[in-house]
Amino acid sequence: MNAVAKRVATLLLTSPRSALASVVNWELQQWRGIRVKVRNNNLEQALTLLQRKMQSSGIERMIKNEQTHHIKNSEKRVLAKKNLERKIRGQDLARKLKAILVKKVRGL
Repeated sequence: MNAVAKRVATLLLTSPRSALASVVNWELQQWRGIRVKVRNNNLEQALTLLQRKMQSSGIERMIKNEQTHHIKNSEKRVLAKKNLERKIRGQDLARKLKAILVKKVRGL
C-alpha cells in the first residue's frame, strides 16, 4: 500500500487527472497480471515484450526479492552498501536537478 501511496503522490505533482487514471491502470495491471499477444507466431518477439513489461512493472524485482534460500551476512553487507550508494547517488542527482530548476525559474 505504501508503494501505491508514493506513486500517487509523485503523480499528483504532475497532473491530478492523469495521475488517478495511471494509478488505476497500474493496479488493474497488477491484478490481471501481464498479458502479451503473440503475433504472426513470433514467439521471440513476444518474449522480449514480456520481459520489457516485467521490468517496467517491477515484477522482476519482486521475484528477485522473494528469495527462499539463505543469504550470507557478507552478501547482505554488500547489498546494503550498494543500496546505500544508489540512494546517495539519487539524492545527489535530485539536489543538482533542483538547483538547476531554481536557477531556471529565477532567470539566472
